[in-house]
Amino acid sequence: MAVGGHFMEKLKQKWNAQEDEKWGPNIERKERRDMIGVGRTKQYANALEKSLGKGKQEVSLNAFAFLFSELVQYNQTRVDNIAELERRLEDAGYGVGLRVLELLCHREKGNRRETRLLGILSFVHSTVWKSLFGKVADSLEKGTEHEDEYMISERELLVNRFISVPKDMGNFNCGAFVAGIVKGVLDGAGFPAVVSAHFVPVEGQPRPRTTILIKFSEEVLQREARLG
Repeated sequence: MAVGGHFMEKLKQKWNAQEDEKWGPNIERKERRDMIGVGRTKQYANALEKSLGKGKQEVSLNAFAFLFSELVQYNQTRVDNIAELERRLEDAGYGVGLRVLELLCHREKGNRRETRLLGILSFVHSTVWKSLFGKVADSLEKGTEHEDEYMISERELLVNRFISVPKDMGNFNCGAFVAGIVKGVLDGAGFPAVVSAHFVPVEGQPRPRTTILIKFSEEVLQREARLG
């Protein structure tokens, strides 16, 4: 045996003797390692490698209300009028819509996307709405005056449920944020459209319903006509 090897063998024997004295000779060395965690390394998964499975589907309503209120107040101090404030909320929602599209196409549709007009509208009205608000939208209707217009209506849209709008802000509609989400989903899916949020009075109800008005671009209608 080489000198170096002999030294290491002696060192190992000495260490084992010390361990026997500490733990007792009746405890196997493997059990000792298990007891003190020797050889165990905690694995930290890269966030980009984690599964995009469904996971927990709900968030705290209080937390969302607080964050959304902060978003509105932050933008309110940086605009001069209501139209500009609604545009900023729409822009914020647009980015959310693009990401929601990617996520839901992966989870729900095996990375396949809708190619027909009614298909993408149904996707927004049901899958997207349920993912965001826990239920499908109250209604999906086609405009009676214009072929390129569709409406998604909600009697009590979440972003307007706990909002008290001062009189000096007129018809300010926080639904602009949701309109931005819808626009992001449609644009990302290849269905460009102008999307806006409107209050519609309901007879016998103290609060109006919110209607998301979707006006598709001409290219979408032409493509739909070609597909038959």
